[in-house]
Amino acid sequence: MNLCHARRPLAAALCALLTLTAAGCGDLSGSESGAAPTAAAPTASGYPLAFDNCGMRVTFQRPPQRVLILNGTSVAEVESFIMLGLDKSVLANAQSYGVSDDPSMIEKIKALPTGGVTANKNFDVPAEQVLKLKPDLVVSTWSGGFDAKKGFATREQLAAAGITSLVNPVNCAMGKPEATEAEKVAYRNQSINSSLEFIALLGRVFDVQDRALDLIGKLRARVEAVRARVAGRPARKVLIAYPGMAMMNANGLPAVMTGGIYDDVIKAAGGVNAFSGQTSDMTRTLNTEQLATAQVDVLVVGRFTPDEKPEEEAAKLFAAYPHWAASKSRTYAVVSDGVYLGPLNAWAVEQLSKVVHPGD
Repeated sequence: MNLCHARRPLAAALCALLTLTAAGCGDLSGSESGAAPTAAAPTASGYPLAFDNCGMRVTFQRPPQRVLILNGTSVAEVESFIMLGLDKSVLANAQSYGVSDDPSMIEKIKALPTGGVTANKNFDVPAEQVLKLKPDLVVSTWSGGFDAKKGFATREQLAAAGITSLVNPVNCAMGKPEATEAEKVAYRNQSINSSLEFIALLGRVFDVQDRALDLIGKLRARVEAVRARVAGRPARKVLIAYPGMAMMNANGLPAVMTGGIYDDVIKAAGGVNAFSGQTSDMTRTLNTEQLATAQVDVLVVGRFTPDEKPEEEAAKLFAAYPHWAASKSRTYAVVSDGVYLGPLNAWAVEQLSKVVHPGD
């Protein structure tokens, strides 16, 4: 799950997304769904370009020029657009965060037009505003971004208005009650590669496959360089905790991130999640006893808002759980959006590895 806004009203949205029972995403393994390209030379997309996206057939007659990026408490999509140099195609962007593992990303997102859109009570752009903007493409991080019950425009409604819609394929089942088993499995198995696959998909849609291939290659190389450096080292136990997201936990504890891409980022950095094997539901259900008895060699403090002081938050957690090995050695790292689904995973992997295996 991605968490993007730094404003407190999003607490309800975060909790709503966390408790969704339909977990899952689209399968990007097929040739039609935009799987991450191999080392082969990129080819032109060719239009019309048609493929299945979360069970809906979408067709592009040309590269989109008026894109609306819905919020969905994510920054994966807007950051991917920016890193691919597709910012000129953005008509309106509703995604933002306020902190980033790539500091330059904050101003780049702020520089994008918002189209004057305002969120409804469900924290995203309502149907009437979407239709008024007349975009040629609407992008959502999850299927729930097109839920009429939440006041959003449906994919069918958009299609009738001549507007194409696109869901980040790895999140197809999120907010989709009729999700297939393959979509659910894809969501549970989110990984760093899932972030790269969305970049590849955008490369196809916008006919910038050369750029996408180059970006994917560079990001993957950074992650693999870390994997090589820490290979063979003992996997230290890592806990990712976001104190500013305590609203996500039923017991008021820091939001502890487990499963999927969080585990993969930690693994790439040479560690293992302190709650390895648990699903994302652990974030909501974790209690004080479970946290107190956890084995934690490295604490990772996640920043949710710009005004948070991670060093102070780390000190509070060390004081609360003095038996952790991390508390005794005062070992911690700081991340923000790099552990979420999105193109900044390499930043987080590099940062974590310096603390998980310093000097190795």
